Amino acid sequence: MTGQALSDIKVLDLTWCISGPCCTKLLANYGAEVTKIERPGTGDPARRIGPFPNDEPDIEKSGLFLHLNTSKRGVTLNLKTDTGRGILRQIAARSDVLVESFSPRVMPSLGLGYESLAEANPGLVMVSISNFGQTGPYRDFKLSELVLNAMGSCMKMVGQPEREPLKLGGNILQYQAGAIAATATLTALFGSRLKGTGQHIDVSLLETCLGSIDRRAPYLLAHQYVGQGETTERMGGGRGGIMSGCPEGVYPCADGYFDVAGGVAWWPRNFALLGSPPELADPKFGTPDGQMDTQCQEAIFSVLYPWAMSRTKQQVWEDAREARAALAPLYTTEDLVKDSHFEERGFFVDIDHPRAGRLKYPGAPFRPSVTPWQASSPAPLLGQHNQEVYGSLGYSYGDLTKLAKAGVL
Repeated sequence: MTGQALSDIKVLDLTWCISGPCCTKLLANYGAEVTKIERPGTGDPARRIGPFPNDEPDIEKSGLFLHLNTSKRGVTLNLKTDTGRGILRQIAARSDVLVESFSPRVMPSLGLGYESLAEANPGLVMVSISNFGQTGPYRDFKLSELVLNAMGSCMKMVGQPEREPLKLGGNILQYQAGAIAATATLTALFGSRLKGTGQHIDVSLLETCLGSIDRRAPYLLAHQYVGQGETTERMGGGRGGIMSGCPEGVYPCADGYFDVAGGVAWWPRNFALLGSPPELADPKFGTPDGQMDTQCQEAIFSVLYPWAMSRTKQQVWEDAREARAALAPLYTTEDLVKDSHFEERGFFVDIDHPRAGRLKYPGAPFRPSVTPWQASSPAPLLGQHNQEVYGSLGYSYGDLTKLAKAGVL
């Protein structure tokens, strides 16, 4: 079998929480040798973020940390010590890539800025992931997922029209930034291999949103044409986007929810999906005006809700496939894990962890036909590979014991 695509790449990982570890996880699972540096004693702050098995907090059992750090080696190192910084320089000199997610002033203040590290390793690609970028008046500002949504995505359009805007659930924008950072890393690495020189990549969390096709970028462009902040008003939930036609939206069923596309083009199939009831046989239901008419909508809802509540998500979906209606169940995580499609494709993988046990993990985001994706190892225990990594630099077991007592490891 051909080896993994990135098997000859060495990555030094100085990232924490979500965006940076997401970037280096993508590199690691496609073969890069990633060495993760963590603070002695406490490690990556993600270790203290759940979910935890049985809701019992443990720095070795954080679901977030376990997910984002598979296939990496883990060491501890105190960069606030001269010795720690010296050791980091040794590892950086042997690395192809260094990815860090500190505030912009941190690495230069430690004497570990790109120019300094590049003196010993001119081919080094250094990727800095920060809130607002390495320059500009906002460079030192803090950022939360809420602020990232408010400034970087069209949060103004989310929620009920008569209420304040809402943030979408989860931390999707930070994962998106991590994926973009991984792409930027490979782009710079390709350039480094061709030209023999490295470079410093500046990744701004906010700008990965502003430049994304996920809603914000199209509206920034539209602003140039219409001179307005947004081009579409916020739509409410529940019965969904009536502007798209009835019965567009999310609806409850016996064991959850499903989403269905509406509009004139889909009406014949939705009519068949609902059993071709006589209450909806009037031709006006299949016209643009009829779809928008309040009386028509009420008639449709009077049939749709009882029909939906008498069926499970699976039954609704089976009926939709028979009628060729554009409908999908709203899956829970449990639904996804049990779905026969993902089982057949082997998307979810089981990984054994020495402390957290055997757990299911999401698998390959994309599948090369020749160079495979592989979760080669579980997320590392805190400092698990100290002896292996530092031993390769010439440090003996006795040296490591002294460094640990001195607070360096």
